[in-house]
Amino acid sequence: MSADKAQSWAYTEEFVAEDEAVAAARGRAEELGVTPVSAGVGSLLRVVTAATRARAVAEVGTGTGVASLWLLAGMATDGVLTSIDIEPEHQRAARESFAEAGLKPARTRLIGGRAVDVLPRLADGAYDLVLVDSDPAELAEEVDQAVRLLRSGGVLAVHAALWHDRVADPARRDEDTVAVRELGKQIREDERLTSALLPSGEGVLLAVRR
Repeated sequence: MSADKAQSWAYTEEFVAEDEAVAAARGRAEELGVTPVSAGVGSLLRVVTAATRARAVAEVGTGTGVASLWLLAGMATDGVLTSIDIEPEHQRAARESFAEAGLKPARTRLIGGRAVDVLPRLADGAYDLVLVDSDPAELAEEVDQAVRLLRSGGVLAVHAALWHDRVADPARRDEDTVAVRELGKQIREDERLTSALLPSGEGVLLAVRR
C-alpha cells in the first residue's frame, strides 16, 4: 500500500467522530480486552441501517455495545436490536453503555449464549440486517443462519472479513484465516446474495438478500 493510500484509509476511519456514549463503550471494551468495531465501520453500519430503514436488527457479538450503539443510531426510533454474546460480563458492560446513551430498555434484547445455539430460535425472514462479528471457527454456521433470518432486501454484514489483513495473502494458511477467506468465497458465490467487500476497519463484507 502506498503512503497516500494508507493516509486515505486513516482519513476515512476518522471521517465521522464518535459521540460520548460510543467513546465510553469503547473505553469499557479496552478494560475488558474486547476488540470493538472501528469508528469507520461503525459509521458504515449506521448508514446501512438508516438506508434500509431497519426496525429489526440482529447482532452476533455484543461486546460492550460499540457496534450496537452505531446500529441503533441508524435504526428507526422504535426499532429493536437483538444482540447475542456468550460472555455475561460483556453484556453487563453493554447495558451500562445503553443506559449511558439514554436508550429505552425496550430498544435492546440481549441474549446470552453461543450464537450457533441462539440463532436457530430466531424467526425466518424477520430481520432487516444481521451483523456477525464472531470467532472464525463458527462463522460459516452463523452466516448460514443469518441469511435465513433476513427478509428480501435485508443486509448481512460480516465484520473482520479481512482478518488482520491476512485474507488477501494466499500464503497465509492458518486455520482462522482460511476460514474467513472461505466464508468470503461462500458468500460471493451464494446466488441468494449480492455482495461487496469493503476495506473499512478490519474489513466489512456486505451482502443483500435477493
